Amino acid sequence: MIKGQKIELKVNSYHRWVEAQNLPVIKEYYIQDLKSVPVADWALKGAKGAILNLIGTADSNDAYILEIPPGGSVKPQRMLFEEFYLVLDGNGSTAVWNRENKKVNFEWSEGSLFSPPLNTWRQHFNASGDKPARFLVVTSAPVLFNLFRNEKFLFGTDFDFNDRFDEEPDSFSGTGVSYPVGATTVWDTNFVPDVRTIELFRRNNRGAGGSFIGLEMSENLMTAHISEFPVGTYKKAHRHGAGAHVVIIGGEGYSLMWPQGEPIKVFPWKYGSVVVPPEMWFHQHFNTGATPARYLAIRWGARKFARAVGYDGGGTDVSLKDGGNQIEYADEDPKIREMFEAELAKKGVKSRMDDVLKLAS
Repeated sequence: MIKGQKIELKVNSYHRWVEAQNLPVIKEYYIQDLKSVPVADWALKGAKGAILNLIGTADSNDAYILEIPPGGSVKPQRMLFEEFYLVLDGNGSTAVWNRENKKVNFEWSEGSLFSPPLNTWRQHFNASGDKPARFLVVTSAPVLFNLFRNEKFLFGTDFDFNDRFDEEPDSFSGTGVSYPVGATTVWDTNFVPDVRTIELFRRNNRGAGGSFIGLEMSENLMTAHISEFPVGTYKKAHRHGAGAHVVIIGGEGYSLMWPQGEPIKVFPWKYGSVVVPPEMWFHQHFNTGATPARYLAIRWGARKFARAVGYDGGGTDVSLKDGGNQIEYADEDPKIREMFEAELAKKGVKSRMDDVLKLAS
């Protein structure tokens, strides 16, 4: 220890940093409307913000809301943790660079998803003169804060990760590489123009006749995927590690979450909601709306690199009976189907689960 230093036990350096930001901090299982989360002035960013320290993250990752005033911008900044930006509202542009004379500029709008490569400088600009722009940003900050315990190091290290960023003008053009990983199609890119409309591919491992695409971004250890499932259907329950931020980007419905052997919690959602299942809690998503339901999950578990912390997706599509972490339709509590049918009846939506079960048999 350093001479004269006061001894404190179980210090959480990330929580200490969060408290010092003097921002609203939300500690819940989910948020029903990200667009209405209250924000306050954030000196670090030169904009407004709020911290979303949701229960299911277990400090494996975390999120914040960043809001840029009309015609405003965010202070230029670089950091030694990963960030995924989802545009919730507004339109504008971002500059990313290592060297000042080689800035890469790109434009974004509602539904865009991007990730500045590790420790690159980034600055965001709101193109609207009368409306704020708002992001949801999911980060690996808790791990890095609690590992190094030094804010100046995390925000002030002058090192360029050239293996993650080549500074080419089209780095954030939305182009990328598509390739198969098992039964999954993966899109490897730095920028997705609109997660609400990107093409998905049939993938039925979670039932419900769903479609899917995996997203590998900016050589990160964190990753993302988009999933969609049809009207009148619901997905199989499964469980995995902490930190999956499930953001609803289309449709309406609800999710069930529960630790094994304990009561089930119900979370109704709509476009703009986020749900973060706690570690190894079963969770299950239900579409009760009149359109397909689509969500974006930002989490640990990159397919390109070995997992370092957090999310463990092993066995999520393997039945509990076979040693995995998924509950098959035939093995679920009958009350789950009954609840779903009752919710559909309230809205005049027809169930398609009999068709789903026939396809699965």
